[in-house]
Amino acid sequence: MVMQKAKTVIIEEFGGSDVLKTVNKEVGEPETGELRVRHKACGLNFIDVYQRTGMYPLTLPVALGMEASGIVEAVGAGVTHVKEGDRVAYASNPPGSYTELRVMSAAQVCPLPDSISFEEGAAMMLKGLTVQYLFHRTVPLTRGDTVLFHAAAGGVGLIACQWAKSEGINLIGTAGTDKKCQLALDHGATHAINYKTDNFKDKVLEITDGKGVPVVMDSVGKDTFEGSLDCLSPLGMMITFGQASGKIPPIDVGMLGTKGSLKLTRPTLFSHISDHNSCQEMAKSLFSKVISGKVKIVIDQRFKLSEIAKAHDALEGRETTGATILEV
Repeated sequence: MVMQKAKTVIIEEFGGSDVLKTVNKEVGEPETGELRVRHKACGLNFIDVYQRTGMYPLTLPVALGMEASGIVEAVGAGVTHVKEGDRVAYASNPPGSYTELRVMSAAQVCPLPDSISFEEGAAMMLKGLTVQYLFHRTVPLTRGDTVLFHAAAGGVGLIACQWAKSEGINLIGTAGTDKKCQLALDHGATHAINYKTDNFKDKVLEITDGKGVPVVMDSVGKDTFEGSLDCLSPLGMMITFGQASGKIPPIDVGMLGTKGSLKLTRPTLFSHISDHNSCQEMAKSLFSKVISGKVKIVIDQRFKLSEIAKAHDALEGRETTGATILEV
């Protein structure tokens, strides 16, 4: 068997962006249920930072990266939904997408429609599938409902703003600058709150005439958690799906009762896409939104794979808007 080599970004210890290391990794042939994919572009997400710092512990050494797009080079036995030469995109565990070439499980790799570019494919899978499960699988939402969405100008946020608009859902977004607030409004948010200059809880209650919102979608974590609970109407749902500002401290669950019989959930994308058929159907839903033009994938930053440390610093420093891709 001839082994190919691929530049791959790994970590051998947890820490800052300086622990990111590029090595030449051997890549072999796919086994049963696997495929080999040559990447065209890779996505960048906050989960990558969580893994690099050890907030989400992994067994070291490990390659990082959770999403990418590319062309299938070979498939193993039992793989029928894609074939050699197909354009594909994916978000998937285990990490390892920061590479030129990899062998991986085929189950979460999805055929990429010709009308969607490789760059869009790499930028949209983790973020877009996250929005898909937030709006369609986590809590029932109907036209006219209102949600509070934190970090509305980020990669997930700009997709969420457009998704909400396409389904008649009012989205109140928060962001850290007036420019980012305007970006959220431009992409379909009904209202945008600069949390640096305004108390977002007070603003949400003002917008909703004191009623609060039935759903909060929060990837920020520690800094916004308590205020978010206070934005909910009775029987409301708090969805915490990330922790960019740090871990949420332990809470007294009795507080959920005193604040109005609130519900709290901490979903992950990888639970929702663990089943092959569910993953493929969710991807089709996402692709449909993009092909229709109702959701446009905003790529505001591009880095070379060799600039991975710089890319992590920009993301962690909240200097980015929309999605960031790594050019392979």
